[in-house]
Amino acid sequence: MIDDATIQFAIDDAIKREGGSVDHPSDRGGPTKYGITRATLEMIRGRPVSVEEVRNLTLAEAEQIYEDIYIRRPGLNHIEDQGLFLLLFDSAVQHGSRTAVRFLQEALGVPADGIIGPVTLGALHGRDLSMVYRAVLRERMRFYGRIISRDPSQAVFAAGWMNRLAEFV
Repeated sequence: MIDDATIQFAIDDAIKREGGSVDHPSDRGGPTKYGITRATLEMIRGRPVSVEEVRNLTLAEAEQIYEDIYIRRPGLNHIEDQGLFLLLFDSAVQHGSRTAVRFLQEALGVPADGIIGPVTLGALHGRDLSMVYRAVLRERMRFYGRIISRDPSQAVFAAGWMNRLAEFV
């Protein structure tokens, strides 16, 4: 299991990478703060939220959302390798936790249900983690390609996505 210091490092890194309030007109995620989308905030609060509520999201609430929704709920905290954990967490922040877990499952050749359970953890045990890491990177790269193929307007983000991915190479 990943330790609390690594979890805090990952959260701090995500917040630094994602920045403050952003509302790019081409971003299908809509308005965000610290990388937390309006839809995620609505899910957490159990009701519709305004753009102003997104802008007023506190750092402490964003940190708690990251830990609860993007790390503990999908089971990323059960990933023992720090590098793989950091890659999967960043993937979860950008693409959603189920998609990030599917990247791992595809890399492992197990059913891709988006849930880290005994099958996924069992398949991870004893594997060459550097190979798994590279396979997750490939899955994520392919995912970017599929996004742009389905919606060419998203190509505006391609350079930023590749720079982000390069941080993990």
